Amino acid sequence: MHKQETLNFQSEVKQLLKLMIHSMYSNKEIFLRELISNASDAAEKLRFKALSTSELNFGDLRVRIEVQKDKRILVISDNGIGMRRDEVIENLGTIAKSGTKSFIASLGSDNAKNSQLIGQFGVGFYSAFIVADKVSVRTRSAESSDKIGVLWESSGEGDYTISDIEKNDRGTEIILHLREGEDMFLDVWHIRNIISKYSEHISLPVEIQTHHEEDDTVIWEQINKAQALWTRSKSDITDEEYKEFYKHLSHDNTDPLTWSHNRVEGKQEYTSLLYIPAQAPWDMWNRDHKHGLKLYVQRVFIMDDAEQFMPNYLRFIKGVIDSNDLPLNISREILQSNHITQTLRLALIKRSLQMLDTMAKNHKEKYQTFWQQFGRVLKEGPAEDRNNAVTIAKLLRFSSTTCPDSSQTVSLDDYLSRMQKEQEKIYFLAADSYLAAKNSPYLEMFHKKSIEVLLLFDRIDEWMMSHLTEFEGKKFQSVSTADTTLNALADATSETQKETEKSLEPFINRVKSFLGDRVKGVSLTHRLFDTPAIVTTDVNDISTQMAKLFSATGQNAPAVSYLLELNPKHTLVKLAAEVQNEAHFVEWIELFLAQAIFAATGTLEDPNQFIQRINRMLLKSINSIEEMPV
Repeated sequence: MHKQETLNFQSEVKQLLKLMIHSMYSNKEIFLRELISNASDAAEKLRFKALSTSELNFGDLRVRIEVQKDKRILVISDNGIGMRRDEVIENLGTIAKSGTKSFIASLGSDNAKNSQLIGQFGVGFYSAFIVADKVSVRTRSAESSDKIGVLWESSGEGDYTISDIEKNDRGTEIILHLREGEDMFLDVWHIRNIISKYSEHISLPVEIQTHHEEDDTVIWEQINKAQALWTRSKSDITDEEYKEFYKHLSHDNTDPLTWSHNRVEGKQEYTSLLYIPAQAPWDMWNRDHKHGLKLYVQRVFIMDDAEQFMPNYLRFIKGVIDSNDLPLNISREILQSNHITQTLRLALIKRSLQMLDTMAKNHKEKYQTFWQQFGRVLKEGPAEDRNNAVTIAKLLRFSSTTCPDSSQTVSLDDYLSRMQKEQEKIYFLAADSYLAAKNSPYLEMFHKKSIEVLLLFDRIDEWMMSHLTEFEGKKFQSVSTADTTLNALADATSETQKETEKSLEPFINRVKSFLGDRVKGVSLTHRLFDTPAIVTTDVNDISTQMAKLFSATGQNAPAVSYLLELNPKHTLVKLAAEVQNEAHFVEWIELFLAQAIFAATGTLEDPNQFIQRINRMLLKSINSIEEMPV
């Protein structure tokens, strides 16, 4: 046997425990839901393990609650899988392994009172310290060949002790030594109400210890229904029951936006219960973010985070799938290629998109809440799921030049309904921010002609648009790329404009000669009104935003090749065309190019040189004014 050890938590964990213990949570009772859910998971893991290990005879699985009022102790126990010594150290000595620092940073002074954070960060067990000043855990693995178990104890002050003990039965007991002032959790009636509220529909019995009035013998009375909610008829389930089951399933204390309960019978039989949450978890953008589906086969729990049944762009979907067709001894590798799995995956994708479509059409406020939380995730869809690209496109929302602010409320159907009669394309502009897009010089002609332009400013947008090429027969067109249709919109074929272009041909050739291969080309444009110059990219070349996306992900992107377009109507361009002094001419062209690149990219390779050039030209202007006769 191992001797007793005293071990320290991670340094970040000490901070986290202090925050949890000393913050006044508005909903302390949440700890009981978390501990019962963990006990339920332990039982389900044993049931699954027994499928491939014949020596494991799990019998009747249950969770038990015992109140020892005289000792101020509350005990939550299960006869599930239990833990070995190394598992205890790993699971109880490390909190939120993938993001403890992020969790602590997210709490802040306001959020420290928000009990919703407990489940989201995988720290459910440690919520016990909200009501207890000491927590003891007695556990023995179901796979242990002897009666040696493990005792873990901590007062939540930065360290814990661990030692070997003798334990006759498998499973885990969590013993809470309640703090002063937490007497409500010694009240059996109050405990019953909490369990009925949060754990009514977990799939194994939750029993509480009572005593027979006549002879004071111990009785274990079941509190919950212990029937999997998804197996019941939809007509027998209230909205409140659906919501409470979601909270148990997801450890999210807010109500879901909507859900879909579906039972399929026939050639392939399965039941699905899918939820769309109202708020995104903190780690939605982490690479190791887990999917939210639980897989059951014939009511037997198989796995959490069943990503085989849902694509990555729908990873926010929570729920349960229970199939009668998947073989019980199936492995994750077989699941990935099993034809039944592929059929279920397609059906669940369809069901999920239908839920979103129904919400978008019938509950626009709810859908806007969904979009604010998960819109950037759904934008991954057109690239990931070509078969459903049209359906996903209808669900996308954008800001546009018709919007009063940055809210993304415009659907592509909305845009089509407002297109001008002769308009052939859907125009969009991708930029680093809403303000950069809204005030972009590329929009000048579109404002003049009252043509709506979609404004894209999420990092993923340019990548999404590279896979979303058309909608309802209308092609998408970036207004920052060179295109003949844009010249047509600008009425660039009028006789006056042709004469202007001819007269400025020597000027354009001079600019080309000076810039050389620094730009792909130089031309005049009639798209501008208030801006002297812009840079555009060829339709077949990498765009500015795509190059930034490559760079942000650590990939090497090819250099962006720009076309410089000069506005012949702008006073500064007219002045530059008349400059004979070569040094002054160079200053003007460098200024136009730098301005245009700055407007397109939001940055310059040498901003100080740009500032110095502007200062020199301002000084020249001041000197010219001073030299003018009065």
